[in-house]
Amino acid sequence: MTHRIVFLDRESVDAKVRRPDFEHEYTEYDSTWTHDDIVERLKDADIALINKVPMRAETLKALPNLKLIAVAATGTDIIDKPQAKAQGITISNIRGYAFNTVPEHVIGLMFALRRSIVPYANSVKRGDWAKSSQFCYFDYPIYDIAGSKLGIVGYGALGKSIGKRAEALGMTVLPYDVFPQDGLVDFETVLTESDVITIHVPLTPDTKNMFGAEQFKKMKNSALLINTARGGLVDEAALLEALKSGEIGGAGFDVVVPEPPRDGNILCDADLPNLIVTPHVAWASKEAMQILADQLIDNVENFVAGKPSNIVE
Repeated sequence: MTHRIVFLDRESVDAKVRRPDFEHEYTEYDSTWTHDDIVERLKDADIALINKVPMRAETLKALPNLKLIAVAATGTDIIDKPQAKAQGITISNIRGYAFNTVPEHVIGLMFALRRSIVPYANSVKRGDWAKSSQFCYFDYPIYDIAGSKLGIVGYGALGKSIGKRAEALGMTVLPYDVFPQDGLVDFETVLTESDVITIHVPLTPDTKNMFGAEQFKKMKNSALLINTARGGLVDEAALLEALKSGEIGGAGFDVVVPEPPRDGNILCDADLPNLIVTPHVAWASKEAMQILADQLIDNVENFVAGKPSNIVE
């Protein structure tokens, strides 16, 4: 049997994607977004490779030949899972590849914000240093990392990896998770005691906007919020207001709603010294992307061999 494989958004994976070790026809497109294009490009395919292409119910219903959706990411909220299950479509995802890249991005954002690196660098470019009456100036607050507290919301593999790095920097870790395990604190403790909070939970109906105006009121005025998970976990309008009013100290975001923000986004458009937004690249170190690409094809080969791996229910 010849399997027909189509990669709908190959441009999103900057790594070598090897060809599967079985008889197949392979086609790839740099990007695909619309329902019509998805259906047209997958009409004869039984295996779809995607990263962030939306696979909604109406789209899946138009693809009766599809047997596997191999996602080149951990998150799978872009897929209508009940519809996929109803059609007998298997979904696989990527796991355990971001053990360095995401934690390092989180730590980088934390240092940049705690030490106001970006606003100070920008102020030098504006000529503020040249105009200073002293050898330095203190226009933006600087806080130590050592001795501060890091709240980790979602204490899975990534959360634990970040926690180890934080402890090595002299931080106290306050981990929270809905799944019981030793050493956890409650969500209220994370909100009220943390100097930095980093989010690492999936986007579900229960976690949507889990950080909003009510939560920001409970946080320290100097506290930072870092989100490298999903944009929908935070009420962006409430966050912007909290940043402008000084209710919290700053935020570092690698994710927003929607992505890409073609029609603008209030966080991306904001010009605030205590806000850093990066374009969903926390996952994207060269090393991590190659691990991801290799695992993506591993999942496809295992499915065809009758031993599916990393299955998403």
